[in-house]
Amino acid sequence: MARVRPFAAYRYSNAELDISLLAAPPYDVISPAQRESLLARDPHNVVALELPSGATDPAVPGNRYDTGRATWTQWRESGVLDRDAEPTLYVLEQRFVHDGHPVCRRAFIAEVALEPFDAGVVLPHERTLPKALGDRFELIKATGANLSQVFGLFNDPSGSTDVLFDTVTADEPIATATDDDGVVSTLWATTDSTVSGSLTDMMADEPIFIADGHHRYTVALAYRDLRRMMVAEHDDAPADPLYDYVMMALVNMNDPGLLVLPTHRIADAPGGFDGAAFYMALSKHFVVEDTDAFDSAALDGIPEPAFLMQTRVDDHPKLIRLRNDVDLDVAISSPHSSAWKRLDVAVLQELILDRLLDVHPDRPATLDRLRFAKNAHEAFRMVGEHDVAFILRATPMEQLREVATAGETMPQKSTYFYPKLLSGLVFRDAE
Repeated sequence: MARVRPFAAYRYSNAELDISLLAAPPYDVISPAQRESLLARDPHNVVALELPSGATDPAVPGNRYDTGRATWTQWRESGVLDRDAEPTLYVLEQRFVHDGHPVCRRAFIAEVALEPFDAGVVLPHERTLPKALGDRFELIKATGANLSQVFGLFNDPSGSTDVLFDTVTADEPIATATDDDGVVSTLWATTDSTVSGSLTDMMADEPIFIADGHHRYTVALAYRDLRRMMVAEHDDAPADPLYDYVMMALVNMNDPGLLVLPTHRIADAPGGFDGAAFYMALSKHFVVEDTDAFDSAALDGIPEPAFLMQTRVDDHPKLIRLRNDVDLDVAISSPHSSAWKRLDVAVLQELILDRLLDVHPDRPATLDRLRFAKNAHEAFRMVGEHDVAFILRATPMEQLREVATAGETMPQKSTYFYPKLLSGLVFRDAE
């Protein structure tokens, strides 16, 4: 189903193995102050490409897209970046500590043929909002490059790809970088056609699920379609062009190092918050219990959809669980599958945020009253300044696979794959 193959990446050409000063988090989590800090470490930090200086209006002279194009060209011509001599399969290993335990996650970095989502080959798992698409589309048009990877998942329950990982990582790495959270990313490379061929053959029978980078994939599709239209006008379409592919980091969704964390919600009512009325309406579908828990671990083992919650009228959190007599296929009227309706985030979105707080992605203006937090304690601290905080547990991988395979997408920020992929390890020409 999926076409996966090695490619010749551009990489930083400095002789040092450690490129920590040149790498950066994904563009969409970098604040203006952090951008300046990264550039102060090294003016060739990847953020100069991912978030170039200049206006975001492409009609303004000296806009960020003109700057990005000039930087991409200058870095390649001056030797800041060198291109590997032949198609290469890259292996990325990320080591970090979570809750006091060491964790290791491994990925293949390769190029993957672009397919529309309805083809069922590359599947989104999460609903995204379009506000970032225009900026990323202008940047890929200007540079003709994949500056960072789409994070993809494949299904290998037997762990057959572990042999390929072990084979590549037995050699010396070609780069390493440590981010500000202490996550160590190490990169290996192989030009062994037996290794890359084995991965290509295995992936041919598997769909790929997008874990993170839905915007990157969507704009890569749009760029492919634009380039196809341009060459069709001149009747000189090349065979198997680079713009038909996108750079992806592929992780086995059965890897024990694949850590999925929840994203918590903080919401405000459209007017003044009426606690009594809110709890009365909540009781239609949910049982409310007092609790001293301040962490989503308290939700472990509860079979029905459940959350921790605290409102501005509460002194302590509450445990909220779906009532046993509620039929979600009836209670949630949207045309989704039963699997989608059983998601904690879907139940929260449809039965609480929508009906009790008038917040829903189908009404984008209402999203101004919705905020997200990665840390439960941070979410609880926001109560008082805001009306209600909801603490969720992580979405199980089985639910992600079931919903995505059915051709559906989960609500925005249903999953948080930790850690993020570093930018700057490899770049890909998509011209």
